[in-house]
Amino acid sequence: MKSGESLRVAADALGANRVRSLLTMIGVVIGVASVVILVAIGGGAQNLVEKEVEGLGSNIILIVPGKFSFGAAPSISQLQLSDITMVGRIVGSPDAVTASIDSGEDVRAGTLDDYSTVAGVTETVPDVFNRPLVEGAYLTNADVTTGARVVVLGANVASTLFPGEDPVGRQVTIAGVVFRVIGVAAPLGAAFGVSQEEQVDIPITAAQRLFGVTSIQDLAVKAPTPDRIGPLSDQIVAALEAEYPGEQFSAVTQTEILGTIGTILSLLTGVVAAIAGISLLIGGVGVSNIMLVGVRERTKEIGLRKALGARQRDILAQFLIEAVLLTAIGGTIGIVLGIGVSIVVGSVSPLPTAIAWWSPVLAFGVSVVVGVIFGVVPARRAGRLDPVVALRTD
Repeated sequence: MKSGESLRVAADALGANRVRSLLTMIGVVIGVASVVILVAIGGGAQNLVEKEVEGLGSNIILIVPGKFSFGAAPSISQLQLSDITMVGRIVGSPDAVTASIDSGEDVRAGTLDDYSTVAGVTETVPDVFNRPLVEGAYLTNADVTTGARVVVLGANVASTLFPGEDPVGRQVTIAGVVFRVIGVAAPLGAAFGVSQEEQVDIPITAAQRLFGVTSIQDLAVKAPTPDRIGPLSDQIVAALEAEYPGEQFSAVTQTEILGTIGTILSLLTGVVAAIAGISLLIGGVGVSNIMLVGVRERTKEIGLRKALGARQRDILAQFLIEAVLLTAIGGTIGIVLGIGVSIVVGSVSPLPTAIAWWSPVLAFGVSVVVGVIFGVVPARRAGRLDPVVALRTD
């Protein structure tokens, strides 16, 4: 039997039992759609993280005490404000170095309050990080030197504490201490899951007094060029470890952060997509069962074809084509459904989606392979039927 004729006969056989064929395809549809959706969500999450990290600025090096690893508790810091000057000499520009300490505190204005991240920073933050303002001014060297009680509010904090009002020049209370608002930062979204719009910046010296500490948590450096990131990281770590014998420091770059987070997200996406792929196997079992039922129902038809000269491989190919056609149609519907749901999820939820070209191709290919694998047994049974016995079957 020619391929075109086999395909037509297979389509007629599936069309004769539309409801049963549709129910059989549901497992394949769900499996393929799930794979496409979950890979799109995983890809979107990875793109979001990359955008957040890149939004902090370029060529950033973070210097932290201890050995850095994601999820590990931060080490007790021995870093001092004087280390900013030493690191600035290594970098070649004091404006390319900043330091910070932070704590979660209630920020109040009159009867309104907002729990925010209070970051003690230096005046060089705009030179290192992307921290534009929508109004007012940023901290100055004089503010940091004198420990002035001034604050730059994040966008959300400003709108919460001063709805519909200009906050510049007004006063807020942080941990019971009054600060004067001198600026409002532009909306910048989140970084590593923490909203920068819920952060307020105060001079690091004022923060030390407010939190009752003398050390700083970390240093941030802006390398002049990408090729200087590696050498500067090594030089800074070596200098700090020489300054504090017995202490360990780590230099973390944006590339390392993106690589680590990207690997984690890729693994999670792969695992979740593999779990979703189990439904494809379940759908394959359904295909196999329905094809076996079809063999029993069409026993006489098979016997008649073999009596008229059809060979075993013709019968085997016929039923195999039906199984593959069933899963291929289900796979196509699943791809369309998966892409549609991914687009909707990306448009109505805060989590963006990114449809990878390979996920629909892979899901469709797997669905076809499932049809081949689970269609072999019914097809072989049909091909081995004895024509005389088949014709006698009621």
